[in-house]
Amino acid sequence: MLADHVDSARSALPPAVWDYYSAGSGEETTLAEAEAAWRSYRLRPRVLHDVSDVDTGVTLLGTRVASPFVVAPMAFHALAHPDGECATVAGAGAAGSLTVVSTRASRTLEDIGAAATGPWWFQAYVMRDRGLTEALVQRAAAAGATAVVLTVDTPYVGRKHKVAGVRFAVPDDEYLVNLAQHLLPGAVGREAAEQDPSITPDVIGRLADVGGLPVLVKGVLRGDEAVRCLDAGAAGVVVSNHGGRQLDRGVPSALALPDVVQAVAGHAPVLVDGGIRTGLDALVALGLGADAVLVGRPLLWALATGGAGAVTAALDELTADLRHVLAVAGAARTADLDPSMVIRL
Repeated sequence: MLADHVDSARSALPPAVWDYYSAGSGEETTLAEAEAAWRSYRLRPRVLHDVSDVDTGVTLLGTRVASPFVVAPMAFHALAHPDGECATVAGAGAAGSLTVVSTRASRTLEDIGAAATGPWWFQAYVMRDRGLTEALVQRAAAAGATAVVLTVDTPYVGRKHKVAGVRFAVPDDEYLVNLAQHLLPGAVGREAAEQDPSITPDVIGRLADVGGLPVLVKGVLRGDEAVRCLDAGAAGVVVSNHGGRQLDRGVPSALALPDVVQAVAGHAPVLVDGGIRTGLDALVALGLGADAVLVGRPLLWALATGGAGAVTAALDELTADLRHVLAVAGAARTADLDPSMVIRL
């Protein structure tokens, strides 16, 4: 079970690393509410439908994957396992899942691309030196990424009181593994790699042109903002509050999703993350109109406890759980779900 990985990872990881991964911003209100928000929905199942052969597959930007569970972008996987993101992409591909690789990956994009056994996208921050971002997008495309996921909810990094007094620094050889060849050394280089707080929607089209890849925008919690992104050229949006690590008391993704789906109106894929831990959570999200769901921390805990194989096992468990609840809800495929099957208490 996923819960087993939590306990094992807590024991296996240094306390500072555990706190870094698990912390939320501010009072951690958003972090605490994420999972409960999915449980605030109830299901209206269908009956007398043939569910003898259930298909969990989805198509994302033209790529068919066997599972709607996507590995969310997370930094520094090598803090959890020596093989880092190379293990994650290998494990996810074996489970039929897509991976979103972070700008703050601790292995090179080229090594990650070589290790991938399934499709992957590249998560981008627009940095103060925008040339760095463009160089990374181009390298990701060359290494095999098939889309860019532009994170837009981090003009500044959220304040995490839980780890404020903890001495924890990611070594430059991991923090800058994908940036070192483009940067001046030392503090000047790190400053250039910080997120640019001045970005506006024009960066969406720019990154699409630079990499020749579709760009999804991650960090959207409002329908009107989703439309604004699509109008600027986005190929899709990810409803996300950054795992509760940015704006505390931000609306849970589970509650923001219906507004975004309604505004997008089927014109582009809508993905969602934040607190999804079970097949039932995914069923609710897909029923509300999401095209796929992203899972973060549970897969890091799996990586920490068993490397690529544990990542595969965790994703397989989630997909099997979804397959079961799809059948019980009267849906033979994810496309059979619709908002009439989901109500909020």
